[in-house]
Amino acid sequence: MSELTKNVKPLDDFNWEEFENGTVANVSKEELDKAYDETLSKVADHQVVDGKVISVDKKEVVVNIGYKSDGIIPATEFRYNPDLKEGDIVEVYVESAEDKKGQLLLSHKKARLSKAWDRVNAALDNEEVVQGFIKCRTKGGMIVDVFGIEAFLPGSQIDVHPIRDYDQFVGKTMEFKVVKINQEFRNVVVSHKALIEAELEAQKQEIISKLEKGQILEGTVKNITNYGVFVDLGGVDGLIHITDLSWGRVDDPKKVVDFDQKINVVILDFDEEKKRIALGLKQLTPHPWDALDPNLKVGDHIHGKVVVIADYGAFVEVQPGVEGLIHVSEMSWSQHLRSAQEFLKVGDEVEAVILTLDRDERKMSLGIKQLKEDPWEAIDVKYPVGSKHNAKVRNFTNFGVFVELEEGVDGLIHISDLSWTKKVKHPSEFTKVGEPIDVVVLDIDKENRRLSLGHKQLEDNPWDAFESKYAVGSVHEGKITEVLEKGAVVQLEENVEGFATPKHLVKEDGSQAQMGEVLPFKVIEFNKDSKRIILSHSRTFEDAQREEKRQARKAQAPRAAAKKDEAPKIENVAASTSLGDLDVLAQLKAQMEKGE
Repeated sequence: MSELTKNVKPLDDFNWEEFENGTVANVSKEELDKAYDETLSKVADHQVVDGKVISVDKKEVVVNIGYKSDGIIPATEFRYNPDLKEGDIVEVYVESAEDKKGQLLLSHKKARLSKAWDRVNAALDNEEVVQGFIKCRTKGGMIVDVFGIEAFLPGSQIDVHPIRDYDQFVGKTMEFKVVKINQEFRNVVVSHKALIEAELEAQKQEIISKLEKGQILEGTVKNITNYGVFVDLGGVDGLIHITDLSWGRVDDPKKVVDFDQKINVVILDFDEEKKRIALGLKQLTPHPWDALDPNLKVGDHIHGKVVVIADYGAFVEVQPGVEGLIHVSEMSWSQHLRSAQEFLKVGDEVEAVILTLDRDERKMSLGIKQLKEDPWEAIDVKYPVGSKHNAKVRNFTNFGVFVELEEGVDGLIHISDLSWTKKVKHPSEFTKVGEPIDVVVLDIDKENRRLSLGHKQLEDNPWDAFESKYAVGSVHEGKITEVLEKGAVVQLEENVEGFATPKHLVKEDGSQAQMGEVLPFKVIEFNKDSKRIILSHSRTFEDAQREEKRQARKAQAPRAAAKKDEAPKIENVAASTSLGDLDVLAQLKAQMEKGE
């Protein structure tokens, strides 16, 4: 006999006959089956029913739904509810009343999903507080299991304070409020922050109602931005603007305070309606201007560091919170309009001279050009009239060239003082910006800081020699280089030009001289002062013709006189004029006309 059956004894009063006949105590088998079925729940596959938790352990949860066997559900399906305990009523989905092994198959997850959408919508409509399990991180927030649905928890909705470590919330079960549902895509958004905002709002209102300007409070740094620092004052936030962090310039608030640092702040202003509080940190320390050396005065030299630079100048920090401005005009003796970036850059350590100092207005202007001698103080010694120098072309105007002899010393070469011979219409034809050029000082205007310079004066005036070479009446070969409405420009030699009017450009055959033709020209006017030579091609042959006529008249003059003597005398007598007399008169008249 086996160990399992050795102690088993039959019941003394068991009626084996009735059992074999299918009746027990006069009760039919059908009645027994009916009574047995009525004691058990009727379970159909694929339906949701309520069940009672029989036991809970780390791996599985046993649930009784009143069926002939209990169902076993993985504990992971209940991780959203860490408080689950024996005796709790839970929803389950009957996957199969009996599998191949005769086991009841249940699922809590599917039961939740089947009703989850209705429950989520009801939670939104009724502003119900729901529990959710934070499954994992995602872009911009967290994924939360709510009723078996994966809902999105934005990072900004986790807490009223900015969250720096999202991972600390993964695996936690928290209370949430459903704030948004997209019915089309079945997206659900939840918020934990919304649950505590109402409470915080009342708390914030109470704190603000007790605030006073000038009040000093302790707070905790909760967020740092590029424009300032947010401080938690115990339920209400205030902002320290970047300009109120320190008396000195601050480029990064993180260099002044740290996250979660406890600091004292002073209330500068607040708005009860908008619930905005302006805080100050620098105001808790004396203003640096009040601690500035009282012996500092205009003319003193001072050292500092360039903290800000703009086109118009540079701000130099003399000590934290005390700055002076070096205007670009005080950086160099040069008169050229330039940018401050050409002289200084942020971070430069500089020495400067105090030009103005206003302690009441807390303003200071500085200069660095004053560290060097003003070149105009001894201008007439270094650059006397008649002295020769090498300069650099700075820029052009229609009337001349501005050049720089040294930094701070500029001069003007008038367009008429560029060349003795070349006709310069614009200075750009003669030189280029940035090129060196030799000059001679013509005049000094020390008061207005102006030098008149010349370039052509470095050479002798060639017009002294031209005066004899191009004397009036002399003939020279020239080339027509430009034809204008009033005449033509004629090049006589390199850099020497003359001008001929249209009537002096008529050739011997009566045609007009054209561009590029090389012809003889006679000088009909020479003006040394205005450097003007007037030419004529027509005169080269017209004057020869006139000379011939003059010589012919001169040769015929004696003959005419002799014939005049031989002419018949007409007596004043009463006689008629003969035909021969008329012929003699006609001949005499012709001779006279020819002589003319």
